[in-house]
Amino acid sequence: MINFKSLFIGSIIIFILCFVLLVVSYTLSKDLPDSEKLSPYECGFSPFSDNRIEFDVKFFLVGILFIIFDLELSFLFPWSLVFISINYLGFLTMLIFIYILTIGLIYEWLRGGLDWY
Repeated sequence: MINFKSLFIGSIIIFILCFVLLVVSYTLSKDLPDSEKLSPYECGFSPFSDNRIEFDVKFFLVGILFIIFDLELSFLFPWSLVFISINYLGFLTMLIFIYILTIGLIYEWLRGGLDWY
């Protein structure tokens, strides 16, 4: 029961702290809207033509590839921390993982998937 009591007290403290921070930020913030801030476009300028123009999807493909290879780094950091204590199977598994991603990167590079134009 003592564990639930400390959890309950911690939850109450967190709730009060969040409420206080919200109230303080709402009361101290300056609300000065201007025409740029109220515009519905995120890019910061008005569009030149219709919003429904066709655009190249290659930007999104490069973004997806970036996310894939960025996830590779999220696996490499924990692996590098336990590198000394893992056995040969863990080492071999990570080498196969890196090899597959490297082959995929080379394939995308040769196919022109990383070109911006």
